[in-house]
This record gives sequence, structure tokens and C-alpha cells, in this order.
Amino acid sequence: MSRLRTRTRPPVALALPALLAVAFLLMPLIGILVRTPWGDLGEHLGSPGVVEALKLSLLVSLWALGLSLVLGVPLAWLLARVRFKGKALVRSLVLLPMVLPPTVGGVALLLGFGRRGLLGPWLEDSFGITLPFHTSGAVVAATFVAMPFLVISLEGALGGLKQSYEETAASLGASPVRVFLTVTLPMVAPGLVAGAALTWARALGEFGATITFAGNLPGTTQTLPLQVYLLLQDRPEAATSVSLLLLAIAMAVLIALRGRWTGTPVDRAAVTAQQPAPEEPLSPAPATRPAGESGAAGAVPDSPAGSAAQDPEPEHWPLHATVTGFNRLTLEAEPGTTIAVVGENGAGKTTLLRALLGLTPRAHADLRLGDADVTALPPHKRQVAWVPQDGALFPHLSALANTAYGLRARGVPRAEARREAQAWLDRLGVGHLAHRKPSQLSGGQAQRVALARALAARPRLLLLDEPLAALDQTTRAHVRHTLRTHLAGFGGVCLIVTHDPVEAVSLADRVLVLADGRALQDAPPAEVSRHPRSPWVARMLGRNAWPGIASADGLALAAGGRLVVAEALPEGTEALAIIAPEAVSVHRDRPGGSPRNVWPGTVREITAVGSRLRVLIASAEAPDLVAEITPDAAAELGLADGSAVWTSVKATEVTLVRL
Repeated sequence: MSRLRTRTRPPVALALPALLAVAFLLMPLIGILVRTPWGDLGEHLGSPGVVEALKLSLLVSLWALGLSLVLGVPLAWLLARVRFKGKALVRSLVLLPMVLPPTVGGVALLLGFGRRGLLGPWLEDSFGITLPFHTSGAVVAATFVAMPFLVISLEGALGGLKQSYEETAASLGASPVRVFLTVTLPMVAPGLVAGAALTWARALGEFGATITFAGNLPGTTQTLPLQVYLLLQDRPEAATSVSLLLLAIAMAVLIALRGRWTGTPVDRAAVTAQQPAPEEPLSPAPATRPAGESGAAGAVPDSPAGSAAQDPEPEHWPLHATVTGFNRLTLEAEPGTTIAVVGENGAGKTTLLRALLGLTPRAHADLRLGDADVTALPPHKRQVAWVPQDGALFPHLSALANTAYGLRARGVPRAEARREAQAWLDRLGVGHLAHRKPSQLSGGQAQRVALARALAARPRLLLLDEPLAALDQTTRAHVRHTLRTHLAGFGGVCLIVTHDPVEAVSLADRVLVLADGRALQDAPPAEVSRHPRSPWVARMLGRNAWPGIASADGLALAAGGRLVVAEALPEGTEALAIIAPEAVSVHRDRPGGSPRNVWPGTVREITAVGSRLRVLIASAEAPDLVAEITPDAAAELGLADGSAVWTSVKATEVTLVRL
């Protein structure tokens, strides 16, 4: 089936100059092709002088590439990952050789590294190194001009890489160098390869800085571009043939890059990747279980052959943390406790997790896990595992290698780490997907692999940042069941950031409510459900929440109006009125009888929740109110958006919570 495409004819005023620009760029290349003596091409390229210059060019360009990799890769990482004063100046220094005339660059190199330069005499006296008029000088000149291409390309790739991958690797126990070598570099490999290819091609074609700094000595510094310069004076036909060779090399590099340098997307039409496997229902946990399931996530799971070692006694790690900075609170929790962290956007939930990891300057945590004070330790030594919202599975590793990553980072032998990782994947129901890459997993499968990876790393504290937010309802139920099953056997403390009241109630032993970085409430889920101390939490739980100040006859609402209650608080007390949606009655006419709280209003929205309808009613005499009624009742009342209604709430149906 053909796809219809809308084509826009470009205006002549733009198309004509564009075509002239293409012709301007194309004409010199056509000139080389037309003027090349094709019959003598082999003779010209095979002459001793050209062959010698080509060998020297390859030697110089490869050495320049090696130096650029050794020096440029760390520099690109520094520019992309570290904040420091003078970064703009350093980046300008990197770009300078690209805009500096090559001969000026050669003069600058002479004044810096020449025999009469700033460092030249010291290099010659101390190490016997003389750069000008030596092959090493040609290497230095080529590196000076070509290295910026590598730095810029790699810095761009690093800037586009989400730091959650590196932070997750650190939380699994990988040192900064290991993270850089095993996660960062593999994930930015396309940018690195593109930069390296451009660096090599630029070094191969370097002329101005080389002839100015290193001279033009045959067999020593006379590279292929310098050979072209000499041939133009005596043998222009041979110069054209050698120019064609350099042109072919440059075009081959650009074709191989396929637009990666410019950011042009690679054509994916021909790329066939295995589709993610469909989500499968959770199967019962296999008989193979980690030893000490009742208390230690750090215990080594039994392999199918029973060869993995077992801990003689499960370990337990209570949590004590005092957090200062943006977050200001104290956390105490016994081993096996799961705490749901809830609050509005900007309340400090993720900042709290990152403070416990030691990854943010916004907050600082004095952290004790068990008997160990880990406050001064870097993230990779804290034994605090983190599962970010997207899972952050390393895309270049299989599910098995992802799960074994933390074990390998802690020095576990490869075979043992893979056995233990496979056991964790089996336990979470994704063992049959061990050799698939993350792109071949569904959302639920990927989250289970991320959870297996975190638990396999033997953490003492487990941090989950909205682990189910990106999943559909069915998959979320599956993974929630997995979490509930396996957190029951965790020997440390688990913090789960969530906006889902079902997760908070079903997974957590306690609910920590944050507001502006402070702990507004820290209580069991049932207590938070009955007496929420935050309007946001009350609404998250599906209840109406109206703040106000207690008065003699009820509650003076902060938004205006008055609410009559059955059990009043002392006058002047700040309180939150909680009204369940099912306690709100909806009428088409003003109701009579016993209701003490009656308001006129207008229906603004009707939504279905299960087998009932939630009706949002706005009123000029009270805050917005949500009522929950049956579809039959809505039909009988003839409710629709914009309908004029009356609402009533009995005084006995209002619960006041002190703030």
C-alpha cells in the first residue's frame, strides 16, 4: 500500500540560491574527477614518493587519533558531566583550533613547543625530545587540529545520555571508572566512533600546521597533503591523482558515518528488531528461592543445581537517616519495613531518594544502615540500590547481564554472578527472557528485570522511584503482586515513591507524606486513609478535603463558606474537613429534612469509576465537591455537564483532622 505524501514546492527565491550553493560545492569535486588522468592513476599512486607519504600519513593520523582518544575522551566527559568555573573558557579552547587558520596554529605550536618556545627547551634538555622537523612534531600538529572533532562529537553524545543510567550503575556498586567503561562508553559508542572517524580523517588531511611546525622533510614529516603541494609545482597530473585518493578517503568516512556527525537520523526502515514480548501473567514463584527468604535479600539464591552458597543466618539492616537541606526530616525504620513516599510534585520525594543515595547537593542525609554509618561513603559503596521510574536497564546488556551487573561490580566471579542473576530472574518470572535486550522486553518484563537487578545487588536499602507509573493497569497489577511477594522477604528497608493510592495501601507498612521537603504525616496506610493531614493526599485517596479554621459552630473554610460538623474542635484550630464522595447527596431541587450543609451548584464533569459515577460539582458558596452516585441515580436526575443541582452533606459525615 502506497503512502500519500504532501509535497511542498519551495519558493524560487530560496530554491535558486540553494541550487547555486550545491553547484558551488560540487564544481571543485567534478573538476578533480574530470581532470584526473585515469590511465596514469596507478602509476601516480604507486610512485615511491607517494607511497612513502601515504605510509607516513597513516602513521601520523593513527598516532594523532590515539592521542586524541587518550586526551579527548576524558576532556569530553569533563565538559559534559562536571560543573566547574571556567567551563566556557575550556570549551572555547577546544573549539579554537577549528576556527584558527592552520598556519597560525603551526606558529602557535612553534612558540609553545619549539626549540625556542615555552616548553621546547625543557623537553629537549630533560627528555631529549625535539618536536619540530620530526615525525612526532607532525603527530602533535595533527592532534592539535583534529582532536576538537572528537571532543565535540563525544560531548554531544554524553549530553544526550540520561544520567539515570550512570547513577543506577553507581547504586549497584560500580565505581566511577567502572561506570564510565561499562555503561557510559558503550552507550555513547556511536558518537565516539563518529568523532574518532572525523578526527582520523582530519588528521590525515592536515597541511598548514604540519608544514609550519614540523616542516616538509621527505620520509620524516612529508605527509600526503604536503606531497600534493610539491607535486602541483612539477607534476600537476600526479597531484590531481593523489588529491582524488584523499577525496575518496574523505567521502568514505562521511558515507560510513551516515549523518551521525550532523545529527541526521539513521534510516531505520531496513532495521529489523525483535518486537517486545507480550506481557505474561505472573506464574507462581518457582521452587528455587534465595536462601533466607524470610529476612535477607542479601542471601545468595540457590541455583537449580543447589551450588550457590547459603548464608548461615539472614542479615537485617534497620534504617536511621537525618536529612537536611531542602528535605528536613528524620527516618527510622526496622528491617523489612516498606515506606510509601507520597506528596505533590515538588514536595521533595525524588530529592529524598537522591539524598539517601548521596547524589544531590540539594539535601544531605546522615545515613546509618544497620551498624554501619555510610554518610561519608560515595554512592557505589553505600549498598543502596535504586530503581528509577523508567527502570534504566542498560540497553547494550541482556537481561541476565543487567541483573548480574551489581554482583560483578562487587567482585563476584562471573559464573557465580550469572547463576545468581538467573535465579533472581526465575524467581520474578522472567528467567526465560534472560538473553533478551531491554528493547525486546515489554514494560512489565523490564520492570521485573530492574527489580531483580536491584535485589541481586544485595542492597541494605532499596529505593523505588515510581516503579509502576509507566505501566498499564493489567501489567501494574502483575508487577505490584511481584513487589508485594518479594519485599516481604527483604532484610532491609524499602522506600517507594508513588502517586497511586492502591500502591501506597497495598505495598507499604507506612505512608510518609511530604510537603515542601518536610514530613507532614508518617503513619500506617489505614491511619492515613482515615485521617489524611494533607488535602493532596485526601484527594489522591478519592476524598473531598477542605482546609479551614474551627469555629464555634463548625469550620470556617479557607476558600470561603462555613461547614457544620457533628464534633467540633477547639475554636481557632487549623483543621482539614474530610468528606467521602459517597456521603455527598445530589438533588435537582433544594433538599429538605436533616442535612445541615446544603449548597447550590453546577455539574462540571462526570467520569466513570468502576460501576459508579464521580460527579464534580462547582458552587459559588463552597469549594468544588466530588459526589459518587450510581448510573441509575444519574439517569433519574438527568445529570449532564452544566446541570444545575443541589448538594447536601450531613454533619455526621464530616471528619475533622487537626493540621
